[in-house]
Amino acid sequence: MGRLFGTDGIRGLANEFPMTGEIAMAVGRAVAHVLSQRTGSGPQTRLRPLESNRGGRRTKIVVGKDTRLSGYMIEQALASGICSMGADVILIGPLPTPGVAFVTQSMRADAGIMISASHNPYYDNGIKIFSADGYKLPDEMEDEIDRLVMTKEIDKFRPTADLVGKAYRIDDVLGRYLVFLKALFPRDLDLTGVRIALDCANGAAYKVAPLVFEELGAEVIRRGVSPNGLNINDQCGALHPESIASVAVEYRADIGISLDGDGDRCILSDEKGEIVDGDQIIGLCALQMAEDRTLSKNTVVTTPMSNIGLELTLRENQISMIRAQVGDRYVVDAMRKNGFNLGGEQSGHIIFLDQSTTGDGIVAALRVLEAMKRTGKPLSELKNRIKLFPQVREDIRVAKKEPFESIAEIRQAIEAARSALQERGRVFVRYSGTEALARVMLEGEDRPQLQVLARQISQAIEKNLGAGARA
Repeated sequence: MGRLFGTDGIRGLANEFPMTGEIAMAVGRAVAHVLSQRTGSGPQTRLRPLESNRGGRRTKIVVGKDTRLSGYMIEQALASGICSMGADVILIGPLPTPGVAFVTQSMRADAGIMISASHNPYYDNGIKIFSADGYKLPDEMEDEIDRLVMTKEIDKFRPTADLVGKAYRIDDVLGRYLVFLKALFPRDLDLTGVRIALDCANGAAYKVAPLVFEELGAEVIRRGVSPNGLNINDQCGALHPESIASVAVEYRADIGISLDGDGDRCILSDEKGEIVDGDQIIGLCALQMAEDRTLSKNTVVTTPMSNIGLELTLRENQISMIRAQVGDRYVVDAMRKNGFNLGGEQSGHIIFLDQSTTGDGIVAALRVLEAMKRTGKPLSELKNRIKLFPQVREDIRVAKKEPFESIAEIRQAIEAARSALQERGRVFVRYSGTEALARVMLEGEDRPQLQVLARQISQAIEKNLGAGARA
C-alpha cells in the first residue's frame, strides 16, 4: 500500500485501495481529527464533542459529490467516519467541485469534501478536501491525514454517547451557487441573443450550468445532462470537446462549452467548430483583463504544459507568464503567494482568484462570454490572437514510476529531442499524479518532427517501464 494523496486528492478504482469504503471512513475520521487539533479541541479527551474555537459550536464538514454510481458508497462512508469523531456532516449531493468550495465558505463550515474523480471514467472515484477558506488543503495537512489513516492511529479515538456527530442534508445549495455565479457576470451585460451549445459531461454541473446561462438570457442547447451513474465523461465533456463543437456548428451557436465531470474544467469551441483550449482561454482573458487594467501585476500563472506560443503572445503584449508545478493546486498556491489573479492549465482549469478559490468551468465560460460581449467580436477572432505552436502528446501506461534520468535509454531519448528542437521548442516528460501513466509532451514548429521525437521517447519508456518491462 502506498501514499493516499496524489496531485489532486485521493483517486483510484472505486472499491479498491485507496478508494474503498473502509479507507473513506478512516479519511472522514482523520479529517475531523486534524481539524479538531487545529482548533484546539478534539476526541483525545474522550469527554467532550469536537468543537471549534468559534463560539463553541460543533465542527461541521460539507460533503458533495458528482454523479458516479460509487459516490453513494463513498459519501456514506465519509459521513459515518466524520460523525464517529463527533463532527457534523452537511450532505449537499451533486454539485461541481468549485460549488463545494463555495458552499464551504458560505456556510462557515470547517472543511469541504468533494467526492469525484474529475475527468476519469465512472468506475474511478476520488476525494478532494477543502479548508474552511475554500482552498485545497495544504500538503502538511494531507500528510497528517495520510499518516493517521495508514498507521491506523486514528482508530484509537472513539467519542461515545452524545459526543457522536450527526448528518443532515441541505437541498437549496444549488440555488445558492446559482445566485453566486450569476452575480459574477457584469450587471450592465446579459446574454440575450447568444446561443450556447453546452455539454455537462453527465456530471456534477448537469443541473446548475444550464440554468446559469439561461437565466442570464442565453438560448442553451443542452447535452450531457442525463446522468445515470455510468455515463459521466463517456465520450462527452471537456475530454471530448469535438462532440459539442459539432453541435455548435449544427445549431449555429456562438460558442460551445464543454465541462468535465466535476465542473472545474472548461474547454470551448468557437462558432466555426474549432477547439479553444485552456491556454487560449487564459490568453484571451489575460489580454482582455490587461486592457481593462484588472490583470494583477500584468502576470498570469500556468504550468510547464502550457504552450510556448501562449508565452510569446503574452510577452508581445507586455504580460509576464510564470510556470508553476503541474496541478491546479500549485497554480493557485503561486497566485496566492505572489498576488496574481489569473492562472490555469492547458487542460481547462482556469482560476480567477478574485472570484473563486479553485478552477471553475462555469466561471471561465462566463469570463469568455463577457469578453465577447464587451468587444462585440466572435470567439474565433478572439481566439486567433493567441498563436500556438504545434504540440504532440503521448501517454504511456507504466508498471512502475522510476526517475527518467536514472534510465540511460530514456534519458538519451529526451536529450536527443531537446537537442533537435533547441530554443524553438520544448520537451516535457512527467508522471501523472493520479494514474499509472507517463506523459510525454513536445512542442515546436514542425509537427512531423515532433511526432517522431515523441514516439522515440515513448518507446524508450514503454520498453523500460511499461507493463512488459523486466523487473
